[in-house]
Amino acid sequence: MPPKDKEDDKKTVATHRKARQFYEIIEVIEAGLALKGPEVKALRRGQASLDGCFGRVDKGELWLENFYIPPYAFATNLEPLDPRRKRKLLLHAAEMRKVEGKLATKGLTLIPLEVYFRRGWAKVALGLAKGKTGADRRDDLKKKDVRREAEKSFKGAYRG
Repeated sequence: MPPKDKEDDKKTVATHRKARQFYEIIEVIEAGLALKGPEVKALRRGQASLDGCFGRVDKGELWLENFYIPPYAFATNLEPLDPRRKRKLLLHAAEMRKVEGKLATKGLTLIPLEVYFRRGWAKVALGLAKGKTGADRRDDLKKKDVRREAEKSFKGAYRG
């Protein structure tokens, strides 16, 4: 039996679709996500939202803030968890120092791009990002329109 590729068993739960629209992604980092039981169950059902979510360094640890995971309806614990609580991101110490050093640079922020399960573990792809200005976003839209028009014109050109 051939060995499984790392990408084969990746099950995406949530994506931050507007991240690339509002931010220029400089580097992508994969981190583990520390969750409690009912949160994992809710994620496995595909329930999560990354809107307004961001990463922050606090006392030498990396946290994911404002990540919404709705309460799991069938949870039996007495105290429900806050859907927008801070969740710890799991990185090796060397990776943590590297990210912390880059975040010290003015204008850079940590934006989650997607949340997924890989080999049964909840992971998050974080983008080290710089905010785009209004002019940058307009330029991107113009380039996208030009590319779309070019594809339309080439689509009907070949009549074999």
